[in-house]
Amino acid sequence: MAEAELTHASTSRTAKAAGLTLHYHEAGPAEGHPAPVVIMLHGGGPGASGWSNFGRNLPVFAEHFRTLLVDQPCYGRSDKPELDQDYFSYSADAVAALMDELGIERAHFVGNSLGGGTAVRMALNHPDKVVKLLLMGPGGVSVNLFAPDPTEGIKRLFEFSASPEPTKDQLRAFLGVMAYDPTIVTDELVEERWASANDPATRLGNARMGASFADPAWAEHVMLWREAHRITQPVLLTWGREDRVNPLDGALVALKTIPDARLHVFPHCGHWAQVEQADEFNRLALDFFAH
Repeated sequence: MAEAELTHASTSRTAKAAGLTLHYHEAGPAEGHPAPVVIMLHGGGPGASGWSNFGRNLPVFAEHFRTLLVDQPCYGRSDKPELDQDYFSYSADAVAALMDELGIERAHFVGNSLGGGTAVRMALNHPDKVVKLLLMGPGGVSVNLFAPDPTEGIKRLFEFSASPEPTKDQLRAFLGVMAYDPTIVTDELVEERWASANDPATRLGNARMGASFADPAWAEHVMLWREAHRITQPVLLTWGREDRVNPLDGALVALKTIPDARLHVFPHCGHWAQVEQADEFNRLALDFFAH
């Protein structure tokens, strides 16, 4: 499928799963050419979605895999429900139900930040559905050994989310922490994310997601590093050396604990390896999933 054909609109899909309407983007090889499945789970933050995180990677992956960019619950065009369990478990259950609805038995997973936590919970709670995991600065399994906590990126996220009337300047400050290269945070990107982040439904979803992490009843469930030793699938940990959200030292516990883990570090790269080091990221992921 030609790259020009893979627009936001042409790849947009919805499905009912786990009592939710879930939005996702899908593309893959031409019909008649069965392909393995890759499911990409985006990070958090104002205006985040499957497309905002991985839209530029989709054409490359779609040449080789049936690729789904899923808007996790509370994000993008998916429903924004009140959660009845911790976010990682809730989202993982929703993704598992989406796979069942679409007839997908097993898939590789790419998870960035918040989506990394969901991908790990998928491997723990739905292991038969997961082939391999590629985690990018993932939440839950990273433990900051040397960097201060909360990190600069988390502070900027809190500032935006806690503000009664968040501003574009706050959004720009948050996005600026995501990238090593400041030129990535263009006026166009800020406007695009602002249009979504300032939407009442998006703000409601963000609040409900955040409340799940603040609930002490579920605190232990998001400490995925405590369960990482149970992950049986091959795992590729990827990190930007200059990540200011989930710093590189957070990789060490996961690397030591996950039985079949390896680590790749991108130099001159922040929290968005799929954007800042897109070519290397794509090659690395395709090779990992293909062998």
